[in-house]
Amino acid sequence: MRSGFVTIMGRPNVGKSTLLNSILERKLAITSNKAQTTRNIIEGIYNDDDSQIIFIDTPGIHKPINKLGNILNSKSYNSKENVDLILFLVDIEKGIGKGDMFILEKLKNQDVPVILIMNKVDRIKKETLLPAINKCKELMDFKEIIPISALKNDNVETLLKTIKKYLTNEERIFDVDKVTNISTNFYASEIIREKVLRLTEEEVPHSVTCLIETLKEQKDKVIIQALIIVDRESLKKIIIGHQGSMLKEIGTKAREDLEEYFGKKVYLELFVKTVKNWREKETLIRELGLDDINF
Repeated sequence: MRSGFVTIMGRPNVGKSTLLNSILERKLAITSNKAQTTRNIIEGIYNDDDSQIIFIDTPGIHKPINKLGNILNSKSYNSKENVDLILFLVDIEKGIGKGDMFILEKLKNQDVPVILIMNKVDRIKKETLLPAINKCKELMDFKEIIPISALKNDNVETLLKTIKKYLTNEERIFDVDKVTNISTNFYASEIIREKVLRLTEEEVPHSVTCLIETLKEQKDKVIIQALIIVDRESLKKIIIGHQGSMLKEIGTKAREDLEEYFGKKVYLELFVKTVKNWREKETLIRELGLDDINF
């Protein structure tokens, strides 16, 4: 039996959350085409007969332009501490860019072994893969270089076998039935936020926040009231849509995922509120008696 902690790092939109979901064979981390979709450190726990791997999905590291960006980067940097292995994900279709090189410079000073994961190989021509691997070998002394497609689950099994070689503990760290550190409220709020980001596309920025005001799980149903927070009245209008059409669609899509998660009927009520700055947001959260799980 081997176990250990593995951090998944990379710039925004390289497929970190998609990889975590693929490994766990369940939807745990939300995904969208917008940068910084993941805004919290999410642990997903993989178990099989001979191993337990605690994966840490991190926000994408990027050049921060506001307070939120600094917080996200800080979370990602701190996730390198006390782990057995770092998976550094790159989008091989787009190639190695300045953002990747910025992270690489941080990783070169780490004592933790680093595996380079070349994601999205399904989007490139096969004959370009080997030259790309050889080019990456020049960047850093990676322990391994593994090409995968997280979306299509291609070569993920090989990645898991490789990871196991670097695990240092000799017994399980968590109970075998534990799959994540996130709460039910957090998961529900993230599913709603995912639908907002996906359905509004480029119109609504990633800084939108979702908070669960009430979540009552009963024998045959779950009742949820959630608050979607934006910082401009114009964004509120977009999320509500014409005669409430967009908000209704967000609720419908979110309810589908939540019913699969709970295994029972979900009654979901959504509200949208404009909060103009971080101070107002913090005051609102205190008044509601909530933790800002998406801060």
